[in-house]
Amino acid sequence: MSEIKISKKKTKNNKPSIAYFSMEIGLESDIKTYAGGLGVLAGDILFSAASLKVPMLGVTLLSKYGYFKQKINKKGEQEEHLDNDYNFSKLKKIKAVTNIKLGKDEVKIRAWLYEIKSSEGFIVPVYLLDTDVEGNKKEHRILTNNLYGGGKDWRLLQEVILGRGGYEVLKKLGHKIKKFHINEGHGSFVAIAKFLDIKEKIIRKKIKLVKEACVFTTHTPVKEAHDVFKLEKVMACQEDFPSYLPNLIKNKKVNMTEVGMYFSGYINSVAISHNKVTKKMFPEYKISNVTNGVNVETWASLNFKKLFDKYIPSWRKFNLLLKDAKKIPLDKLWQAHQGNKEKLISLIKKKTKKDFKEDIFTIGFARRFTSYKRPSFLLKDINRLLEIQSKVGKMQIVFAGKAHPQDKEGKAFVLEVNKIAKQYSNKIKIVFIPGYEIDLAKVIISGVDLWLNNPLPPNEASGTSGMKAACNGVPQLSTYDGWWVEGYKKDKTGWLIGNKKKTRNEGSDSAEVDSMYDILESTIIPTYYKNLLLWQKIMRSTISLNASYFNTQRALKEYAKKAYLIKL
Repeated sequence: MSEIKISKKKTKNNKPSIAYFSMEIGLESDIKTYAGGLGVLAGDILFSAASLKVPMLGVTLLSKYGYFKQKINKKGEQEEHLDNDYNFSKLKKIKAVTNIKLGKDEVKIRAWLYEIKSSEGFIVPVYLLDTDVEGNKKEHRILTNNLYGGGKDWRLLQEVILGRGGYEVLKKLGHKIKKFHINEGHGSFVAIAKFLDIKEKIIRKKIKLVKEACVFTTHTPVKEAHDVFKLEKVMACQEDFPSYLPNLIKNKKVNMTEVGMYFSGYINSVAISHNKVTKKMFPEYKISNVTNGVNVETWASLNFKKLFDKYIPSWRKFNLLLKDAKKIPLDKLWQAHQGNKEKLISLIKKKTKKDFKEDIFTIGFARRFTSYKRPSFLLKDINRLLEIQSKVGKMQIVFAGKAHPQDKEGKAFVLEVNKIAKQYSNKIKIVFIPGYEIDLAKVIISGVDLWLNNPLPPNEASGTSGMKAACNGVPQLSTYDGWWVEGYKKDKTGWLIGNKKKTRNEGSDSAEVDSMYDILESTIIPTYYKNLLLWQKIMRSTISLNASYFNTQRALKEYAKKAYLIKL
C-alpha cells in the first residue's frame, strides 16, 4: 500500500470547514466501518455533501475487522466470526502520524483516506483513524481493529481516539474546521479537545467559543444506548478532562451524550416524534429537529434510477423533484419493480437454496435484531398468518439483520425466526438471509413488495430503512413511531399498525398484532392480488410523497441553514 502526503494546501473544490465525527460511517459494503443504521446514515449525509458541494469531511475509526461476520448454524443460531474482508485498495494511507495521551502512554494515530467524489468531481474526504502503528503498545495497536469491540473500558478508549485523536489528525493535516458535527455521543471527546485547545482563560467565554464550534445530533431514545462512564475511569484515561466544569459530571459519572450537548450550540433530534421524547429525556437543553433522510442515489435501484432519469431528468441534483413521480407510467414502474424482485429471488436462491416466486406477495423485514424493534412480530401468531394466506393469497417473507454479540434477547429473536421458518417450511415461505450489509440491503429493500417496520413506540428515533424502500416505490406497514409519524399518508404511502395513540400497556403487543393481521387480511394483500392498478398507484405516490422529502439532500440543507450557518 503506497502512502500519500497530504498537502496543507487544500484542493480547489473543497476546503472543508465542517467535520462530521461518527464512530461508524457506511461507505461501501467491503469497507467495514459500519454496523447498521447510524453508520449508513452518516455515509448518506457525506455522499449528499459531495453532490451538494458542502465543505465537509468525515472522521471515523478504521475498524479493519469490521463489526462481525454473521453466520447461521444448523440450529438457526447466530454465530459471530472475524470479518477480515476489508478492501484496503479503496483507501489511501496518509503518511502523517499524530499522537494523543491515553493515561500515561503516548499513542500514535495515523489515518487512511477514502474520497467521496460527486459526478461533478467535488470531493468529500473521510479519514479513518488507525492505532496499529509501530511504536504503540500491543493493547493500543488493536483499539481500532473492531467496531464496538470489547467492553466498556475498550469503548471509552475508542471514543477518546475518535474525538481527541480525530481533532489532532485534522490539525496535523492543516484543516481549518469551523464546525464539528458530533454524530451521537461516541464523538463527544472532540468537544473536549476543542475546549482544551482554546487559549481563552475565562471559562465562560471558553465554553461559549466551543458551543459556537460544535453541533450535536442524538439518535436514540433508548437509555441503555447512551454511553455513561465512571468519572474515575475517564480521569485515569484523560488526566486533563475538565471535570471542574459545572453540570458536566452527575453522580460521579460522565454521560457522553450530555457532554456533547453541554458543549454544543445546536442540538437536534432526528424525527419530530423523537424530538418530543428527547426533550423529556434532556429537559435542560434546547433541542431542535432535523428529520433523517437517505441518499437517493445510493438506495434507488438501477432500474428506478433509469426511470427517474427518463421521466424526472434533474432528480439527482434536486431530489425534491421526485414529487413529480406521477409522470412515470404505471406499467414502467411495475416492470422496474418486478426486475428488482427477480434479483432478490435470485439472491435468495443463491444464499439459502429457497425458491421464491415473482408473482407471490413478498414482505421484507431487515434491521438490527433487538427487543424494541420486535423482529419476530409478524410471526407472533403463525396460525393466524397461515389462515390469512389461505383466505386472501399466498405470501413470502424475507428477514435479515444482525444482533449485537452481547444482546442475548436479540440473538434469541434470530433463533426464533429461523426455527419458525424451518418448522413451517411446507406451509409458508420464510427465509432469513445472513450477513446483512449495504449491498445485501439494496437488493432486499428494492425487491420486496411491502416493507415492515414494527418498533415498540416511542423507541424508534427515526428508522431509515422504510425511506430506502420508498426510493424504490415500496410502501411500508409500520407502527406509529419514528419517521412514520411524518411519512404516513393514509392510502398513499403505506399502512399503519395500531393507531396514532400510544396509550397501551407496556409489553402488551396483542392489540397491535391483531391490527397488523387485520390490515394485511382486509386491505394490503387483497389490493395486491385483486387491484394491481391501485397497488401501483400507491407505489408511485410513495416515491412522490416520501422519497422526495425523506432524503439527505433535504436534511443536509436543513443542517446548513440551522446548524452550520452556511448558504448552499
